[in-house]
This record gives sequence, structure tokens and C-alpha cells, in this order.
Amino acid sequence: MSSTSARGARARRFAVLASMVLSAGVPQVLGAEAATPPAAPGGSTTAPRCAALDGTTIPASVMSLPTTGGRVTSASVVTGVVSGTTVEYCQVEAHLFPVDPSAPDITMRVALPQDWNHKALMFGGGGYNGTVPDLTGNVPFGPTDAPAPLARGYATFASDSGHRQSPTAPPSLDGSFGANDEALRNFSAGDALKKTRDASLFLLRRAYRAEPAHTFFAGGSTGGREALVVAQRWPRAFDGVISGYPAWNNLAEALDLGYLTQILSRPGAFPGVEKQTLLYDSVRHTCDGLDGAEDGVVSDPDGCHFDPVTLRCPRGADTGPTCLSDPQIKAVNAMSSPFRWGYRVASGESQYPGFPFLSGADMRTPFLGFGTTAPADPMPVTSGYGMQYWDQWVKYFLTRDPHHNSLDIDPRHPGKWLDRISRLSTIQDRNNADLRPFARAGGKLLLLHGAADELVSPRSTNDYYERVRATVGARPTHDFLRYYVVPGANHANFGTPAFAASWDSLTALEQWVEQGRAPRNPVVSDAAHHRTRPLCEYPEWPRHRAGDQDSAASFVCTR
Repeated sequence: MSSTSARGARARRFAVLASMVLSAGVPQVLGAEAATPPAAPGGSTTAPRCAALDGTTIPASVMSLPTTGGRVTSASVVTGVVSGTTVEYCQVEAHLFPVDPSAPDITMRVALPQDWNHKALMFGGGGYNGTVPDLTGNVPFGPTDAPAPLARGYATFASDSGHRQSPTAPPSLDGSFGANDEALRNFSAGDALKKTRDASLFLLRRAYRAEPAHTFFAGGSTGGREALVVAQRWPRAFDGVISGYPAWNNLAEALDLGYLTQILSRPGAFPGVEKQTLLYDSVRHTCDGLDGAEDGVVSDPDGCHFDPVTLRCPRGADTGPTCLSDPQIKAVNAMSSPFRWGYRVASGESQYPGFPFLSGADMRTPFLGFGTTAPADPMPVTSGYGMQYWDQWVKYFLTRDPHHNSLDIDPRHPGKWLDRISRLSTIQDRNNADLRPFARAGGKLLLLHGAADELVSPRSTNDYYERVRATVGARPTHDFLRYYVVPGANHANFGTPAFAASWDSLTALEQWVEQGRAPRNPVVSDAAHHRTRPLCEYPEWPRHRAGDQDSAASFVCTR
């Protein structure tokens, strides 16, 4: 096997792993819009009527958004091990049919446990979606010492968001569905989320003859954006939401990724793996101890001011793996700086804040990082995830020409494509910061991001949180929202992060929604290094004061 094919094989193996990490009449319509009422005290059962669901027709009237109905294609009892516990559940497969006959169906799946706890949870997806998330999986940055939702008795459900990934494409990187308007809205605007939620609860009611007492949503990355979408668009549809590392301003990030794709494709600009290692190690060496602890984690990214010029090769020429050339320094600075465009788009977004590669993020993360080879046309599978994402976006969302060279589109000067970019911004940038309807409905939101995220910038989530506070008010925001940034955590705990975040956010959400007990002094674990840290509310971060560096008790949240 050649070195190129070996790299491709490794990339495909990592891609499969990454897809697992990245991956929920008139009275009926009113019921589809409303929040889930408490479960009926009588007449309900904790064991689902599984066989009766097979072949069930799902009426279009149970969904608040347009479809032509749906049908259950199979319903069977499954026994499996979930979180170390044997769980028996009814697995229901169904399709929801589009209005446009040329649009793909929504493929959805529901898991109905025998020992139901009268609650339901929807999972979000990842990347371009295209597969149904694992219903036995956990919430983003979920705990390693507590059961996954299905093992707790939750009915879980999710969908492929209205399209199926090509088996020949890297997982979560098939954007070909974007050529169809209905499929595009199902994914980008989140229409598939509400359709799936309404259809799933219809089947749940048929199975248990009862309503869930509470319905939650949990997702990271694209799923994190989807979590914010349901809070923004359907404030009464979910009682609580967990949003991890959300790609909420999807169009804005795509433009930045396109700009970086151009920069990194220039001759000599792409820093190879050895130089990526040099940069990462140098940043950590410079900034690790600023929080009072030499622990391999940059806990105060805003206080880290690493200048890549300190790694400059003699006279700026590329003289080997121990330094950066001038084109590589320019590329690193571009990746780490805000990208602003000088034109207006309809969503109102005007910039993307850049990635934290000069404060602790690692370009080398397999599959989700910035790759091992430079972007090119055709786009290599060994290039960065974001570069491949941009390539698909140009081909199927923007130009709708699968042969278009994505390197020919300059996000700074889009020319004839500006109107299309502006139109797409209204679908892809889910930037409504007015969450007062969600708060008034009693909804609670837990927002999480890793400070070393190499794929979705935590600075972007900082921005959205500040917008919510400015719109809703500081005190009212605190009544329904908590935002935590985890130092050292990357995107979805993939690869070998400095801090593999693990927190039982679902229990915290349950206590807040059901008992009115907001999170108080939460502690996050590092699942890879067996240590804990206080989970600090943004903008605070954990500073070491004294004692055991592996114990959260030795740290204090500070600004």
C-alpha cells in the first residue's frame, strides 16, 4: 500500500469512529405544538405494545409542519447491553414522506423500553447528518459513570434529518441532499426535527397509551445547533435542552472554512503534522502554567497570547519540521483570527471569530481536525474535516453543481453568488437570541463547549450566549440557562483531547426541570486522565489555588 493510500485508509477508519461520536384533526395539530403534559396516572403501562405498531400509518395531521404522512416499516423487540445493563426495548423504524415527491423521506427510529420512566429524549445529529443517531448512546460530554438515557428508562428517538448518506462518502460529509429545497430546509432550518418529534410522540402514545411527563433534547455539533433550533422555533416542544458545541451560525462558519481552505491550499502554506505538533506543544508550554497548575491544560484561553512568529524559520523559508515558514505563520494566524466579510447577508451575520489554535486547540485531531494534507481539487479525504465540509457546501448548497471547484469560490468576494449566500444565511444561521418564549414555557437550557474545540469555535458560542443575555437580560437568562466552557476539551472528545469532558448533564437537567433545582457547583471529570475540575460558568475558568491538581476541590472558578 502506498503512503497516500495508507493515509486514506487511516482517514476512513477515523471517519467511521467520528460518525459514531458526532451522532435525536385540529386538536392533533394543537397537541403537536404544545409541551408534553404529565403522564396520565391511570391506564398507562411501562411496557410498550410493540407488535401493534408494525405497519402503523402516521397521519400528516399529527405533525405541525407539512408532510404527506408516514408509515412504520418495522417494530421489533430488541435486547441489548446499554451502559453495562441489559435493556429490552421495542425498536421502531419509520419513514416520513415529503411534500415534494423528489425529496427524500425522513428516516426515523424510536426506542421504547420495557421499563419506561415516563420520559422521552430526542438525539441530534452531526456534520451533514444522513444517518440515524445511536439511540443507545449518551448526551454530549456525557458521564462515564452513569447510564445512558435508554438504560435509565427513557424512550429515545432521532432521525437522519431527511436524507441518507452515500455509502461512498466519508461519514457525515455527504452534502448532496442540499440540491433539493425541502431536504435543505429539513436539515438546515431544522424542519425535520419537529416532524420527527411529533411523529415519535404519536407512536409513543400508541405504544404506552400515555404521554411522557417530560421530553428533552440533547445534541452536539450539528446536534448542538439543532438543540438551539428547537428552543428558538418551538419553545413548548421540549421541556429541557442540552446543547453541546453548537454550530449555530452554520453559514458564517462555512464562509470562514472556505477562506481557510483557500489559504491552506496555497503553495507552502499548509503545516504538516510535525509542524502542527510543534505549534500545539509550543502553545501549551507557554500557557499551561498560567492557571497555577502544570497539568497539560490551558485553562485561561483568553489569557494565552502565543505568537507563532516565535517559531519562524530563518528568513521565513521552510527549513524543516522545527519551525514555521512565513506562509505557514500567515495560515496559522488566519485560522486563529476572526474572518470578516465586507458585504451584507440576510441573517445579519458579518464574521466568524476564528479557532483557538493559539490558545490550546490541536489541529491534529483525527478526521475532525485540519487534516494531514493540503486542500485541493478534488478535495482529498485526508484534508481537514472543515475543508471537506466547505467543498460539499459549494457543490450542493451554493452552486448545485457537483463538479464545481470549491477553490474557485472566494468568500471575501463571492461575486454572482452573493444573493445565494444571503438566501442560504436565512436557513443556515440559526441566530435568534430571543429565548424568552422558551423561558416562559418553563424550558431549561444547558449549553456546553470545549475551550480547545478545533472544529466549532467556542468563541462563537460565547457570542451567542452574550446575545441571549443582551436580549433577555442577565438575571432572566440565569433563570433558565447555564453556559459552561470546559478547558482542554475539544470537539466531541474525539481523538486524544487534553481534557476528555464527562458530566452528568441529564441528571442536572432533570433536577432543574422537575424539581426547580438549578445546577450548583457542578464538577466535570476528565475521562481520559482520571481527574476533576469545577465546571465554571462562562466567563469564569478554574484556577489552581493549592493541593492535589487532580481534584476539583483544589481549584476555584475565577475571571
